[in-house]
Amino acid sequence: MINLEKPEIKTELPGPKARQILERHRKYISPSYPKAYDLVAERAEGVWVWDVDGNKFLDMVAGVAVNSTGHSHPKVVKAIKEQVEKLIHISTDFYHELEVKLAEKLSSIFPSKGNNMVFFTNSGTESNEGAIKLAKFNTKRIYILSFEGAFHGRTYASMSVSASKTTHKRYFGPLMPGVFFVPYPNAYRPPFNAPTDKASDQLIDYIENTLFARVVPPEEVAAFIFEPIQGEGGYVFPLEDFFPKLRKLADKYGFLLIDDEVQAGLGRTGKWFAIEHYNTQPDIITIAKGIASGMPMGAFIAREGLMDKWPMGAHANTFGGNPVASAAALATLELIENELMENAKVVGEYYLEKLKELQKDFEEIGDVRGKGLMIGIEFVKDRETKEYYPEFRDKVVLKSFQKGVLFLGCGPSALRIAPPLIITKEHVDIAVDVLAEAIKETREEIK
Repeated sequence: MINLEKPEIKTELPGPKARQILERHRKYISPSYPKAYDLVAERAEGVWVWDVDGNKFLDMVAGVAVNSTGHSHPKVVKAIKEQVEKLIHISTDFYHELEVKLAEKLSSIFPSKGNNMVFFTNSGTESNEGAIKLAKFNTKRIYILSFEGAFHGRTYASMSVSASKTTHKRYFGPLMPGVFFVPYPNAYRPPFNAPTDKASDQLIDYIENTLFARVVPPEEVAAFIFEPIQGEGGYVFPLEDFFPKLRKLADKYGFLLIDDEVQAGLGRTGKWFAIEHYNTQPDIITIAKGIASGMPMGAFIAREGLMDKWPMGAHANTFGGNPVASAAALATLELIENELMENAKVVGEYYLEKLKELQKDFEEIGDVRGKGLMIGIEFVKDRETKEYYPEFRDKVVLKSFQKGVLFLGCGPSALRIAPPLIITKEHVDIAVDVLAEAIKETREEIK
């Protein structure tokens, strides 16, 4: 009988079996993969992960927002097993019904009605690459706008429109030309240090009357790619009134809006897409991560009249819409729609309340922000200056791991919370208690 009630740490971390595997890993596997701490996973179930030494962890990461239905959800496992026995791969040169059913579902949840069309990919970065190509093909324009702090992937076009860390770009130039960045409409740190109620207008004014007037001709801008909530950049939430104003600007100058929902989308924020919280209609939405409960899959969805224009061969791949991944995705979306999206909303509200209570006890918590189960905690040295505090954040993440709860950092000094959408309030209580202990111990060590 598996005890699912609390984390259990039986050995030092990493344990003896984990250390042996880590030694082999570091000998044969590229060191370019970012690693947060030495977790060597062996199995997982629901919201729990066991390492090779038998230590049990409560998962508040979900494979970086991937395992949206939890680890090895029975309905997803069943769909995968049944499909593996029928057809594993057929290539995109041929047809199969599952990808059609999945495309129909994705088209139906796109924020605008109509014959929205889908292209299937294998990852978030591939989705963004394809979306950029589609925008350029349709507009016949050359420039792309993006936000400072953005992360859209590590392949060339998506890397070129990212601006969260120089590590992602160092020595990889020249990058894709024609990319311009503007400040993100950060609700916690408004651009230009403007008052919150005026910051959106000032940012739009900067784009129109500085960037477009002096740097890039607006009639040559193909698209503005953005995350409605920045992920790797720090779980940064936007000014509530900004994106409708960006939509008006895009309509005025004829460029497209590419909404990167790779981390925020598919129920995580309590709606299918995070952009729906901001009453804005994008032209293209890119997705991956949470779509197939851990199977490698992504997609981009385009509103009616965009994707049907490019000819056969203009864009393609080998594994897109893979039958097994499609089966997993259909099961995943059904679970999200029928129960988990609402659970993300309800439990997410509870999580935010608990964290805001915690914020009262620790001055190092500068900001707590979130929608659904996409929640960020930003650590600062001083609440007035909002100076970043990365060393504090890093210690809190490590100490939480040592106590049996998995968190990850993101951005300069934020801690991200992106658990499986199946978590309960009881799981939240465990995580917040451990987090409080980790913060308290970190404060004592640093001071």
